[in-house]
Amino acid sequence: MTDALTEDLKQAGYGLKAIRAELTKVIFGQEAVIDQVLITLLCGGHALLEGVPGVAKTLTIRALAATLSCRVKRIQFTPDLMPSDIVGTNVFDLSNSTFRLHSGPIFTDLLLADEINRAPAKTQSALLEAMSERHATIDGVRHQLSPIFTVFATQNPIEFEGTYPLPEAQQDRFLLKIAVPYPGVTAERAVVESVHRGHPPDRLDARTIAPVLTTDQVVQLRAALPGVRVEGPVLDYIVAIVRATREQESVLVGASPRGSIYLLSSAKARALLQGRDFVTPDDVVAMLEPVLGHRMTLTAEAEIAGLTRAEVLRGILNKIEVPR
Repeated sequence: MTDALTEDLKQAGYGLKAIRAELTKVIFGQEAVIDQVLITLLCGGHALLEGVPGVAKTLTIRALAATLSCRVKRIQFTPDLMPSDIVGTNVFDLSNSTFRLHSGPIFTDLLLADEINRAPAKTQSALLEAMSERHATIDGVRHQLSPIFTVFATQNPIEFEGTYPLPEAQQDRFLLKIAVPYPGVTAERAVVESVHRGHPPDRLDARTIAPVLTTDQVVQLRAALPGVRVEGPVLDYIVAIVRATREQESVLVGASPRGSIYLLSSAKARALLQGRDFVTPDDVVAMLEPVLGHRMTLTAEAEIAGLTRAEVLRGILNKIEVPR
């Protein structure tokens, strides 16, 4: 590895740690969520955040945007939301008899798609197409999106009435599915004390989050990711795990090769976040459920029996030798 490449990796690690330090000033007790959000950003992917209301999903993304001095927009998905409400439309200007583009909220750096499962499939598809292609097509004309365009979609795991659950093929477009749990008792007390001291979560500016990177530097961070080393046995470990998801009796549909690719890239990002320039089996294991959990479809019998995807993945790990 060249000295220049090593220096790039070091700078990337410093940048990620600086962002994490700022986020922990306002997000208490969600360190794993913060790390997975940063991994999503570093990999250039998108994430689906699942958690009950009030566990700081929106605040996390707003705080991330503040650390990057970048644009952030929020879409509240509803059953009557149309694709044009997301991507925008051409509006006829009477003053000069021409059409003028009225850009939708998708033209931003970070997009918070709140309660994505409340919109019908056609509207969901408009967003997912932009996620995949990194452009929006309006009246047959392509419009390029931000170089760091990242979607953080949320969904509520406890409400089903009036929702349109994302099909497995659409969930597969998300790099990670991030579970946002309740904070621990110490963290929850810190939240309450912060509000008591005059820092409510809806007034982020009062919390003095400092911008630490620019959008150009985020692009540079992503360019450093391929320099993270992965030894052959670790690659074999990744492939063996993903292929094993297709061979379980309890799994109707296992993870595709996209699962292998995303598991590799997220493990490399986690290594960089930990200050290393090489991937260990622990990095792979840590990213297993966020990457593969939503890419597996269990059989009806397994679901009736109460088997979870996490349990299936743990069973697979127990059968595969860990590389040394």
